[in-house]
Amino acid sequence: MPYYFLKLIPNRPTFSQDMSAEERAIMMQHIAYWTNFMNQGKVAVFGPVADPAGVYGIGVVEAENEDELTRFMDNDPAATINSYEYYLMPRAVMPGK
Repeated sequence: MPYYFLKLIPNRPTFSQDMSAEERAIMMQHIAYWTNFMNQGKVAVFGPVADPAGVYGIGVVEAENEDELTRFMDNDPAATINSYEYYLMPRAVMPGK
């Protein structure tokens, strides 16, 4: 199965510093959502990146195809307040795989 690199792009550059209580609750749901897929072996890693130009999230996800990947992203609670970019990883090297 192919792997994809996901980039979660916040709706504003200051998002990580000034989230509202509602946004923070959505992001907690986002963490639980992707942790579930990690526990199923579908996610190798995910989390925030402290880029000086602006914090964003990344994930490396194994999906059967682009349709499955799109469903993962569309059903992520954070997709209601942020947006995604994704890229196919033609040669992902994983321990034990």
